[in-house]
This record gives sequence, structure tokens and C-alpha cells, in this order.
Amino acid sequence: MSDNLYDVIIAGGGPAGLGAALYASRDRLKTLVIEKLMPGGQINNTDLIENYPGIRQTSGLDLTQTMTKQVQEFGCEFKNGTEITGFERLDDGTIKVITKKNEYRARAVILSPGSNYRKLGVPGEDEFRNAGAGVSYCGTCDAPFFRGKRVVAVGGGNTALEEAMHLAKFASDVTLVHRREEFRATQVLQEEFSRLAAQQDSNLRSRLDTVVEAIEGNGKVERAILKNVKTGEKEAYECDGVFIFVGMVPNTAFVKDFVDLDSDGFIKCDTAFLRTKVPGVFASGDCRVGAAMQLVTAVADGVNAAIAMKHYFRDANWWNKPLKDTHTVGGW
Repeated sequence: MSDNLYDVIIAGGGPAGLGAALYASRDRLKTLVIEKLMPGGQINNTDLIENYPGIRQTSGLDLTQTMTKQVQEFGCEFKNGTEITGFERLDDGTIKVITKKNEYRARAVILSPGSNYRKLGVPGEDEFRNAGAGVSYCGTCDAPFFRGKRVVAVGGGNTALEEAMHLAKFASDVTLVHRREEFRATQVLQEEFSRLAAQQDSNLRSRLDTVVEAIEGNGKVERAILKNVKTGEKEAYECDGVFIFVGMVPNTAFVKDFVDLDSDGFIKCDTAFLRTKVPGVFASGDCRVGAAMQLVTAVADGVNAAIAMKHYFRDANWWNKPLKDTHTVGGW
């Protein structure tokens, strides 16, 4: 068991996990990343990234491969294709990490399993799933690729309205489709959306009581099949893209008996130092409450968790100090 003792084990090798691994391994901490599939997570499926500071254009796969190589150069170990099945905090304060084949121990654990976009589950969604083909789950990321084009957005919550209004800054026409007879977003967002949609020559509109039944095209999105849920009437709505904003599903089922989750499955933590209820266990990236769901903020979360971890290593009692007693000017 002693050979399997690490300073930190990072559960998940996406952008948050890689950010944490870089800072931990550069501090000469014995670091292990355990990844269920391969490093990078869902960002590997993104063809073009233009909003990562300092990098004008890259693909998700190219970026995460570079990050992984950089982390490995500092001595970080990876266990890819390895599924974590459980955790246990031991009497000596270390944390046991259990996989299907082995057990490891760590002085601290950083949870960074990420999350997945909730899908509509309709024909064509997977076929066209990238901005180049026309299906996207992130307006903030991909709106510029649809400049002057006609798009359909799907959803009725805060994110859907915010992203639809953002899309309208680029696309020539944005139609927000929602399955219910009214939006679920906060009143202030609904009022802002309505105000913009009512303006003369507005390119923003909505279709309530409507669902997308299929996404069709030849190599790229050419139309969405819309159905009115009250009348059953269907329409082949010509468009260049479909943006889906129906929520996120955090990959946290494997930690539900170890740390606290909110009603949607996101890990509860303090958002300053990313501490969970379990001493020595941090949460970072899209799996945690309050996450911004952006590549750059996921990486920053991992970095912040790795830095906060040093507080814990210096003084285990720091874990239970309230935020008002832990904020200091100038860091160290």
C-alpha cells in the first residue's frame, strides 16, 4: 500500500484536473490523475476554440494533448481507462481511492470529473455535434461561427435565454424553442428577452409549446423538425445550426455517498477554496456548484484547488476555518 500513497490524487483528467495536476506536480508533489477514459474530457470533442486566453485558435484535442504532455514533464502519473468506484477517509487522515482493480491513498483528493451537456436525444443530434456541422451546446463558445446565419436555440431556463440573446449579437435570426407555454427563467431575464424581441427589425423570436423532433441535413445542419406539442403540427424549419441549452449532468454519481451534492447532483463546496465537507477533498470544474461551465474557468478551478491544498498541508485545522478568517491579502 505504501507504494500507492500520493500527495494528491485527482479524480478526472479534464481541463480542471489537468490544471490541478500542473500546479501540484510543479510543486514536486507526488501526483496521480485517474481518468475514466482519456485526458481532456468533453472538450476533446470541440473542433475550434477561440476563447482560451493567449491561444488564438486551437482544437480541444490539441489543447488537452499539449496540457497532458506538459503535466507529464513535471512527473505527474496518469491512470487512464480507470474507473473510480469509491472513497474512504481513513483514521490517519489520508483518503483511500478505490478503483475496480486497485486501491490508492492520498493526503488530499481533488474531484474534477466534469459534467456532460444534457441532450435532446433526437435524430441528428450526435451526427452534427460540433460547431462546424451545426449542433452546439455553448453559445458563449460558438456564437461567432454562426455570424449572419439562421439558428434555432432550445430551452427555457436562465441559460437558454442568456445564450439566445448572446447568439442574437452574431446570427441573423435566432428562434428560441421551448416545450412549455412559458419560460422558466427569472422574470428579469424574461423581460429583457421580450424587450429585445419586440424591437423593430429584431432578429430574436420565440416558439413556445414547441419541441425539436429531429435535426436534418447533408453533412451539416439544414433544418430542424419542429412540433407543436398542443396541436401536433410539424414544420421543417430551415436553419444553419441548433443550439441546445437544456442543462448539464454532472458526472458525480460515484461520489454521492462521499461528499454532499445539491439537488441537481453538483458537488457542494465553498466557492473560495473549493473545500467539500470532507477534510482534504476539494471540488473543481464543471462538477461543482456555481461553476461557470467554461474551459478557462475549469482550468482556473483546478489551479485554485491545488493552491488551496497547500493551506491544508500546512495546517489541517485550516479546513474548518470560516471564510472570513481565511481571506488574506497577498496570498502567502
